[in-house]
Amino acid sequence: MVDVERVMKALADQGVTVLFKADAERMRDGVRPWTFVANGAPFHEDMLVRTDAASVEACLKICLPQLRDRGLVIPE
Repeated sequence: MVDVERVMKALADQGVTVLFKADAERMRDGVRPWTFVANGAPFHEDMLVRTDAASVEACLKICLPQLRDRGLVIPE
């Protein structure tokens, strides 16, 4: 299991701003209620990493490899 706090701190230390959002309406409807968005200094102006998923863990499973591919160092 990913240590979310450790990952978020590692990203922030590299200049990345991260937002997790839980959408109440989508949660009621059972439709990917969690949103993950990362942007900031390491990315070009309009570039960001974003996904909607069923859980925080699912968001991280999708987004962390993308962030690593962009050269960010993220703890396992």
